[in-house]
Amino acid sequence: MIEQRLGCSIREYFDREGEDRFRDLEQAVVDDLTLHHRGVLATGGGAVLREANRRHLRERGSVVYLRSQPEEVFRRLRHDVSRPLLQVDDPLARLRDLFAARDPLYREAAQFVIETGRPSVATLVNMIVMQLELAGVLPQS
Repeated sequence: MIEQRLGCSIREYFDREGEDRFRDLEQAVVDDLTLHHRGVLATGGGAVLREANRRHLRERGSVVYLRSQPEEVFRRLRHDVSRPLLQVDDPLARLRDLFAARDPLYREAAQFVIETGRPSVATLVNMIVMQLELAGVLPQS
């Protein structure tokens, strides 16, 4: 959604305008989508950095934090060059720093925390659905 509004990739915009300008746009999109969108909203990893985003996400929907250890994220993203914050000499160290700073913010925003580990996508989906059903957010199947 952000890339649609930008007309370019997030990385291009990030490089050209900087992180603060990107976070401003991200906040506007989160605000708009949490007011008008029905369905799953997958945010970028830094969306929780802004208090307004955490508040809007939590108050306007059900937030599921898919919690992954930095080493697992590194394994999945080690060849991904589209993520501006990971274009550094030691991306694993960066991921560990980001995790330390962001984990408490994710927990603040989330009603549900699911440890991802290495299960299949189908298993993760079932875990999410089960949590939402138990909480009464979704009707039990």
